[in-house]
Amino acid sequence: MKLSIEESGDLHLPKRLGVRAGKFARFAASSVDLLMCASINLLQSRHRLHARSREEMERYVTACETLTAEKFYAVPNGAEIAAVTGGRTGTAITWPSPINTNFPTNNLARADFFPCGRGWGAPTVLMLHALMSASHIGYRRYAARFNELGWNACFVHLPYHYSRVPRGYWNGELAVTADLIRNAEGLRQGVIELRQLMAILRERGCQKFGVLGTSYGGWIGALLAMVERDFRFVALMAPIVNVEHAIWESPAARFMRRELRRANIDPSLVARHFHLSSPMHNQPLCEAGRVLFVSGEFDLIARPKDVEEVHGKWRGSELLRVPQGHFGYRMLRDTIARLKERGL
Repeated sequence: MKLSIEESGDLHLPKRLGVRAGKFARFAASSVDLLMCASINLLQSRHRLHARSREEMERYVTACETLTAEKFYAVPNGAEIAAVTGGRTGTAITWPSPINTNFPTNNLARADFFPCGRGWGAPTVLMLHALMSASHIGYRRYAARFNELGWNACFVHLPYHYSRVPRGYWNGELAVTADLIRNAEGLRQGVIELRQLMAILRERGCQKFGVLGTSYGGWIGALLAMVERDFRFVALMAPIVNVEHAIWESPAARFMRRELRRANIDPSLVARHFHLSSPMHNQPLCEAGRVLFVSGEFDLIARPKDVEEVHGKWRGSELLRVPQGHFGYRMLRDTIARLKERGL
């Protein structure tokens, strides 16, 4: 059944399902969310903290407390900028990451570039995938659609995903674990690399960008919007915006919480980093009217009330509600439809 979108101010709401159909949709979405959360927790159980984890976390947040987002996500002086060669569909842009991690495979940044017929001067959409994204095939399909609309597209391999997965680990397994320092540095790595990518595309003539981010990719996209302004749109689908809930309440972080408590890492210590890592505690540098938040009505991970709250704080942004849970394919389709209505 196709649900049309009704406009109400800056909210875009799907027509309500019947009571019985709505209950079934919620049950089905919640079941999928909980099943996926169980899988995530199972993988997280492979990652334990150690006796010095509390001490290391204290040192890290203390060092970060005086930093602004602009400084935290600044491209280091002398960092190598990506070099673009060729121009064929699916060209891989690779460059050394400015953030050196303990996993050499993760230290090579990559974006798959899909050019449209307008050349380098066309606007470019940065496609930021979800945590442990199942496949890049759907993103490639939507990259072709953006090409038809006159946009270049970049499918970005976020830290610890796709080409950057170390041997012996699952796609994205290392991006979010009880090791909160690695989590934060992964976010930092992702944002800085995107800024590098935008810089090289500017050198080639691109002046405007779009962001299409899902879940973890939406989190990174929101952080990017805090330090960059040249966006035609920033579409954040089921983004992680309430970091406190993501760590201390989310069903996807049950094992993480157990490890943090075992290591005596408490919420007040973690909160000292929110001025750098939490979209809820910040404002966009870009015009807020460019931002489209998209929430799943049945989402147990990026809760609708959290997405609505950050939408209210980022005054002028738009909110689209979609009847699905955290995991599903309808949201991307409806988001692109809304972007087309807005004229991209």
